[in-house]
Amino acid sequence: MDWNSIISLIFAILVVIAFPLAFRRRKKAGHQKREKLCQHLEEIGVRVSLIEKGSEKEKIGLRRAWGQRSEGIIALEDRNIDSINVISVASQYGTNYFLDYLVKSPNITTNRTLKKTRLTVKKSLFLWGKAVAMEWKGDKSLAQSLNFDYILKDKLLQSNLNPLRSVWLFPEPKQGYTRIRTAYSLPSPEIFGAMDIIARHIKSW
Repeated sequence: MDWNSIISLIFAILVVIAFPLAFRRRKKAGHQKREKLCQHLEEIGVRVSLIEKGSEKEKIGLRRAWGQRSEGIIALEDRNIDSINVISVASQYGTNYFLDYLVKSPNITTNRTLKKTRLTVKKSLFLWGKAVAMEWKGDKSLAQSLNFDYILKDKLLQSNLNPLRSVWLFPEPKQGYTRIRTAYSLPSPEIFGAMDIIARHIKSW
């Protein structure tokens, strides 16, 4: 057996061993992130409950990109946000985590052409990167509604937006939901309040 064959064999063995270990580590980390988020939401006064694995909500939006997986759903009570899906996205560089705030959207159907919408933020070079202006871009009617909500804008400007990285709104007409996607973070009461205001606009979209 030559060296190339030996190296290939060793590599194949390492892959066979490493893949299940990485999968188990990802599963455990995802479970912990959902539990931690659930506990945090309760601490800031949000009534929540864990939904058992296998819910149809876990599938909302996951087909848009390869490597996405739901780590579980947290249901919310008395909020414009219906539930939160904790998402893991695996790549060659590791695993990243996101939150999909799921909003029931009775007005969106497959007959309407809806665009994804995102929040763009302008930061000051002189104020240590603090957000000084923001604008929603994408679907015209939804972006206009969000841009004219000055209470929402003020709430977002006063909050630390850095943990969110970005805010995207994805319509999912087939499931009757819209996803508000951010990077995984434990939201402050102000940020969570802003997410719920955004959800209110989505409901009337």
